[in-house]
Amino acid sequence: MTAAATAERRGHLLAVADLDAATLHGLLDAADAHKRDNTALGPRLEGAAAGLLLEKPSTRTRVSTEVAVGDLGGQAVTLSADELQLGRGESVADTARVLSRYLDVLCVRTMAHQRLVELTEAGSIPIVNLLSDEEHPLQALADLQTVRERCGELGGRTLAWVGDGNNVAASLMAAAAMAGMRVRLAWPGGYGLSSARLDAARTLADAHGGEVTIAMSPADAADGADVVATDVWASMGHEPEEHARRTAFEGYTVDQSLLSHAAPQAFVLHCLPAHRGEEITGEVIDGPRSAVWDEAANRLHTAAAVLAHFAPGALR
Repeated sequence: MTAAATAERRGHLLAVADLDAATLHGLLDAADAHKRDNTALGPRLEGAAAGLLLEKPSTRTRVSTEVAVGDLGGQAVTLSADELQLGRGESVADTARVLSRYLDVLCVRTMAHQRLVELTEAGSIPIVNLLSDEEHPLQALADLQTVRERCGELGGRTLAWVGDGNNVAASLMAAAAMAGMRVRLAWPGGYGLSSARLDAARTLADAHGGEVTIAMSPADAADGADVVATDVWASMGHEPEEHARRTAFEGYTVDQSLLSHAAPQAFVLHCLPAHRGEEITGEVIDGPRSAVWDEAANRLHTAAAVLAHFAPGALR
């Protein structure tokens, strides 16, 4: 089967909305299997080359994806835009056409989501979003795997998001809604997700028995929640806004006082890197209610599940 035919059949993973509920749960099952045994998914990428185009700094994404490719029997080729002719003005379309002749799948960590769209339009291999300014689907899958490990079934569980309405919040909201969870979101005025993103997530929630609501305060969001999730207040690309954001997000720190509003067994998620003393306290992230390190570990297993599903080796 040609790479082009495989891409048409498997599609691309640019956003959580590219999945359906059955596929979402299937990926979580596959991630669990890989966590139990890193050979469980088989050599799905045997003889295949997976490109990792990393246009932003990376720790968890790079290492987890490279290791996942190896676990599946493939070869990881890690690239940066500065090392490619992209950095000297070659078009995204020309780059996509060339890389499609060498690689079997391309995983991309980029600032502009539109770049991913352009790669899918010009290339002939599956494209997997490792992070963009709009979405972080693999992080959302790792988060749900972590929640499922601790809570069992996802449906009916309550997840509170406290902090910036960024790409991580967007993907986690959509994935949790698709899984039938109740999602409560708290952010300062002007720092939330768009009404279009909220409406799309509510449509998913309505279809799967979940709920998406905007909370009046962090305490209201955390009230009785099973999970409290957060992220940095100023993501990559927003560094010039750090001072203004610290002021705007005052009162949005995930600390012991906030967790007192959550369910007794509630735990905390953070996709890392963390700024202790800003969006989360050291006492919480390093304490007994933190699932952050399990969450980080699960980035490997969900990467393996996604690559096994979307990459051409899955159909050879």
